Amino acid sequence: MAFSLDPAALAAGYRLETHDTLGSTSTQAMARAREGAEGPLWVVTRRQTEGRGRRGSAWSSPEGNLAASLYWPVPPGLAPDRIATLGFVAGLSLERALREVCGPERGAADAFRLKWPNDVLAGGDKLAGILLEMETLPQGAAVVVGFGVNVAAAPEGLAYPVASLAGLGRPADAAGLFRRLSATWIETLRVWDEGSGFPAIRAAWLATAAGLGGPVAVDTGSERLAGTFDTIDSSGRLVVRLADGTQRTVTAGAVHFGSAATAA
Repeated sequence: MAFSLDPAALAAGYRLETHDTLGSTSTQAMARAREGAEGPLWVVTRRQTEGRGRRGSAWSSPEGNLAASLYWPVPPGLAPDRIATLGFVAGLSLERALREVCGPERGAADAFRLKWPNDVLAGGDKLAGILLEMETLPQGAAVVVGFGVNVAAAPEGLAYPVASLAGLGRPADAAGLFRRLSATWIETLRVWDEGSGFPAIRAAWLATAAGLGGPVAVDTGSERLAGTFDTIDSSGRLVVRLADGTQRTVTAGAVHFGSAATAA
């Protein structure tokens, strides 16, 4: 399994660093940024031993799964609120790459959907996670976008249901998926256009959003909001409509849909 960039990524000046084993591709990518490495730079590994998700959660990635992170230098002067919407670029890029590599869905049991803020579900179970991290460095701000996809196997013993492409019978391999992702990222980033194109990104994201219009509960750390998943706003925040009809916007939190949202 040899990882490579799509010709479109090469033409756009992206570089690739590959490893047999890494603790974390995101840690490695940020280390390269701190060293002053030229970006954009993809870091990918066949096996990841210390992957992480949001809020410090672990994300295992044995050989056969995809663990990749992109170091993306932030253009000078780009506002923080625009940088925050890159998570939606990442989600759409991965969802599109999955559809193009795996082919059309056969029904609800294997449909790819985007879960706010930036997970990818397959048949309602978590297939992939995306993590954004940013640091301000002497040469400017750097964003690292980490992608973890259960291609060959899904981890066991988690508190939520997970899926893998192999378990769903969807044909894919980590190298092929990564190559396509390196192209769909550029295509989606072009639409985003340093944040000015976020309305188009928002519309595309909502078209494939999980749980839209249904019950949702969000644990923010300080409170639990329960209501209906109304939309995402112009900044990408989750909008929850409460039982009394009022709307609340959420910047971050653990999100539960369907029966998990209505459970006591």
